[in-house]
Amino acid sequence: MHLSIWTYPWDIQDQGIDNFASEVGSRAGVNTVSLATSYHAGRFFQPRSPKQKAYFPEDGTVYFRPDVTMWQGKEILPLTAQNVIDRGDMLEGLTSARESTGLKVSCWTVCLHNTRLGMMHPEHVTRNAFGNANYYNLCPSSPAARDYAITLVRDVTTHYKPDMLELESPNFMGFAHEYHHEKDGVGLNDEDDFLLSICFCRHCMERAKKAGVPAEDARETTAKFIAETCDRTVPQKQFPNFPQAGIDAFRDYPGLHAYLAWRTEPVTSLVGEIKAAADPATRIVLIDLKDGWQGGVDLEAVGRVCDGAILCCYDMKPADIADVIRNGREQLGPDKFLAVGLRVFYPEVSEPSILAERAKAAVDAGADGANFYNYGLIPAGRLDWIRAACAAMA
Repeated sequence: MHLSIWTYPWDIQDQGIDNFASEVGSRAGVNTVSLATSYHAGRFFQPRSPKQKAYFPEDGTVYFRPDVTMWQGKEILPLTAQNVIDRGDMLEGLTSARESTGLKVSCWTVCLHNTRLGMMHPEHVTRNAFGNANYYNLCPSSPAARDYAITLVRDVTTHYKPDMLELESPNFMGFAHEYHHEKDGVGLNDEDDFLLSICFCRHCMERAKKAGVPAEDARETTAKFIAETCDRTVPQKQFPNFPQAGIDAFRDYPGLHAYLAWRTEPVTSLVGEIKAAADPATRIVLIDLKDGWQGGVDLEAVGRVCDGAILCCYDMKPADIADVIRNGREQLGPDKFLAVGLRVFYPEVSEPSILAERAKAAVDAGADGANFYNYGLIPAGRLDWIRAACAAMA
């Protein structure tokens, strides 16, 4: 069974590989480490580190040493984190130590969520119906952004040969995604956030038009809805069956509905091209959420072009987790990899039995295992909770 824990390079550097491997293997009971290989900015409270209680990672950097020959002539280039230069290549350390640690290695790889690169290449980010840039999200329709994600995975899998690589954000992102000091005095609801997240950049517009989709009609309709939201004194739902109905919540607007149906194409094809370029020895899986359709993910279609998915079910009851996993298994089919993502944060998980019940519900519904979030962000005592959850899944 796949049992993994997400972590960052500095977590392992602070503990040392041997101590880390002992903790996650013997104490937490996992058999895989999912290491951040490409990541974004943040502010992390680090209870495990003896020195770095607050940590601010560099924005939009990679935690490995890129092969410069693979990146020659590319428009968008990766930046190696200073952490790698100063403290060493933990991906190399983990992959080289697989036999001694007994831990498989998975690369947790953020693809298109990259504010640093978005600011450097604004012509390749998603844009709302008014043409305003979302600098944190490179667009999956942009040829240069696609080339960046494909080359990133090809580089990692070719030179490090991890057992698995997890694709985070190879898709469209929501409008509200913890940028920096976000301000919203209107009180945007879920459907407002979704409408603001629909991309109408020139790459999407051109790609959709070539597919025969009425892109301009969709943009005008979306802009009208956003403008109406801005004019209301207080927020009001416009689509009562959103998000439960998926894109069919917008069926009364044929142009927009057609655009939303098309929106899965750049995401599915990107994942397929990533998989085709990766070293065949590495399994390629998607990290996704319950309502992945909002980011343009068609899980059934994605499952046909990669090896499976990890569905994050944070702060959900066991019955709801079972529904998500059961639906995911139905879409992916019986032979594809499927794991659940579980967060070990307080207060959403206040005792070990809660985590164990969620893990068991996922496996009973068809999951092949679990990823637990996150080694360096939780107290050492919660590693015991993870072990109990692993035992419940056996």
